Amino acid sequence: MARRRTPLDTVQALRRQLHEAEEKLLADLRELSRGRRAARDPTAAPTEQLTLGQRVADRVASTMGSWTFIIIQSAILAVWITLNVTAYVQRWDPYPFILLNLALSFQAAYAAPFIMMAQNRQQDIDRKEAQRDHEVNIKAELEIELLHQKIDELREKEVLYLTEAIRDLAVLLRKANIQPGPAE
Repeated sequence: MARRRTPLDTVQALRRQLHEAEEKLLADLRELSRGRRAARDPTAAPTEQLTLGQRVADRVASTMGSWTFIIIQSAILAVWITLNVTAYVQRWDPYPFILLNLALSFQAAYAAPFIMMAQNRQQDIDRKEAQRDHEVNIKAELEIELLHQKIDELREKEVLYLTEAIRDLAVLLRKANIQPGPAE
């Protein structure tokens, strides 16, 4: 005689089915995510090669924006001014240091475009990273929404199965009350 399936057996079977479906869906999602991450791996070699101008601009900006550069330039300026004021050497640039002003203006005129190019390139990189961050946030939002939907579906199924189990138990209780109990 075949054993009658109880509501508990039905619920456990459905849980196993859901668990298997969840595992498959999770594996598929992980595989898809790995593929996307490999395509956008920041440690991978950059797809675009920097031009000579971009490399020079980055190098000039990083050099001029360092304490080493400021200290060396300050020392050179101090020596220049000291030598011209004290006249240990022939005064090649007497006060008000017109030659020094010309040299510093020349330096600033050429440094500014290099620094601007480096900043523009960094701004483009930052914009791309912000776009990637935005895409990740949207994906996370969608996945959270899907999880909410999945939990809602699980709750609905659980309520349905519990309702069926209560109905089956009610039927069993009615049958038990109708049939005479064992003799004592």
